Amino acid sequence: MSEADADVGIVGAGAAGLSLAHRLAFPAPGKRRPSVLVVEAPPGPLRPPRRTWCFWEQGDGRYDAVVAAAWQQLRVRTPAGRVIQDDIAPLRYKMIRSDDFADLIGHDLERSGRVQRLEATVEAVEPVTDGARVHAHGVDGRPLTVRARWVFDSRPLDSLPAARTTLLQHFHGWFVRSDRPVFDPGTVELMDFRTPQPPRGLSFGYVLPTGRHEALVEYTEFSPATLTREDYERALCHYTENVLGLRGLEVVAAETGVIPMTDARFTRQAAPSVFRIGAAGGATRPSTGYTFAAVQRQTRAVAAALAAGHHPLPPPAHSARSRAMDAVMLRALDSGRVDGAAFFTRLFSRVPMERLLRFLDGRTHLLEDLAVGIHAPVLPMLRSAADLSHLPRRPFPGS
Repeated sequence: MSEADADVGIVGAGAAGLSLAHRLAFPAPGKRRPSVLVVEAPPGPLRPPRRTWCFWEQGDGRYDAVVAAAWQQLRVRTPAGRVIQDDIAPLRYKMIRSDDFADLIGHDLERSGRVQRLEATVEAVEPVTDGARVHAHGVDGRPLTVRARWVFDSRPLDSLPAARTTLLQHFHGWFVRSDRPVFDPGTVELMDFRTPQPPRGLSFGYVLPTGRHEALVEYTEFSPATLTREDYERALCHYTENVLGLRGLEVVAAETGVIPMTDARFTRQAAPSVFRIGAAGGATRPSTGYTFAAVQRQTRAVAAALAAGHHPLPPPAHSARSRAMDAVMLRALDSGRVDGAAFFTRLFSRVPMERLLRFLDGRTHLLEDLAVGIHAPVLPMLRSAADLSHLPRRPFPGS
């Protein structure tokens, strides 16, 4: 058996694990830089799949070097085809590919000289006096133990916490190339509701143009269950050919994902020295499925606490007010009281997109929240809010 020691152990090398390692490797001037050991899964089913992460922020960002594309114009299309388009300045909507992100972080961590990385399959994280032990086995099968003062676990949960409402945001996307200049590289098609709508939830098309000839085109649903691969392919064919009127596209790559949208309570502290970060620590916004920006807030706060010698409990990724509003919206969608496409169309047509994006990121104050809320269908939302007081929290089927 081999053993290793570090001030901080990080389990998992997805967006959350690598973001925290990067922040710890380059603290503010004059701040202590802890020793860090990242335990990442070897190639295989436990390693995070390739992903495209999108988020919005103002000005220059920490990871702009690997931003594949950025936009200031967003477009929403109603089920009838009416266009709602707005400039989101001073925000920019940015896209990062996970492989590019991992390469950047890997290069920087190697340069820092304070972060070790090892490939191993983690079996358990055990609390011990003044820290925790990570029990794993290496790619050669030999046991490996990492002892650290603090351990941050970013692995996906085995099952979702009990919740009153859980919908799934599930999607399938194609990276496509066209011989003709058919895409508008200046505008994101954020939500195109000209897709067949499911009985519960909503569906939409999503187009991220990276050039006149290239784009990521996705079909997305918010609904209780995922589709088969064949159903996703049919939905994408219908959207690209019948809705967008595009034929002869070359599909150069594909991505598929499932993001829980839930009002579950996520545990951020599993033991005195063991914490959960990322989606496992509640970073996913329940109403949208966006996670990357909240991961950055969460890991920035953890790194600042460690640099200051404070207890590094990750803060809630989203405010109590935001989570309460999201719980009502999820219940309204799941119960069928509101038409999902009509609900989002109404918000985007009546609220400036820049303000709505800040609202969805939890960066608006109370009066702005109320100004957004008055454009929601009042009676269905009130009935849904009343439901929440007596609905039991149940495990998600299949979890």
